[in-house]
Amino acid sequence: MAASRAARRAANRAITALAGLTLASAIALPAAAPALAAAPAQAAAAACPELLQQRQPRLQDEKPIELCSYSGKVLLVVNTASYCGFTPQYKALEALYQRYGSRGLVVLGFPSNDFSQEPGSNEAIADFCENTFSVRFPMFAKSSVKPGSGVAVNPLYTALAAKTGQAPRWNFHKYLVSRDGRQVISRPSATDPLSPEFVREVEKLLAEPAN
Repeated sequence: MAASRAARRAANRAITALAGLTLASAIALPAAAPALAAAPAQAAAAACPELLQQRQPRLQDEKPIELCSYSGKVLLVVNTASYCGFTPQYKALEALYQRYGSRGLVVLGFPSNDFSQEPGSNEAIADFCENTFSVRFPMFAKSSVKPGSGVAVNPLYTALAAKTGQAPRWNFHKYLVSRDGRQVISRPSATDPLSPEFVREVEKLLAEPAN
């Protein structure tokens, strides 16, 4: 009988301890929930290059777009204009995007009137790009891309110029950005997006994994 009573007491203590552990876990889980929920966002922010940690308004409706959504892609950033001798490059840029988009290339267009060749509204620019050149690559709202225009420079272009030491000197200047955002190649307006030399640079960056 004594042994039986001792066994029952031991069983009761075990049950009490288990109940306390369960209660503590139930209390701890809600408290930990915010940290657990924040972990994926923090990991995503850490994976996004500093260069892309910003928002840019979309051309069509000025909806803010997180540039981190392009993290891990090779980016071709181009300042565009509708009334420039290089405006036909839209066709080559779209062809490049269609050719290499499935491999991770994204062309990003940034209309600018810094050189007095893009006077229209965002809506007019969007219509021109779609109706004249069937542009499908992402385009962003009109902004300034070089210092000295009297308008605040687009922060992405400030960062690109800082990395390369070169700001755009004319429309259709090109920046090629590696998947990890660490390497930025600057090429002048006259560079044909479909020229063998430029295509080789694109393919080289596409072949490199994101670190």
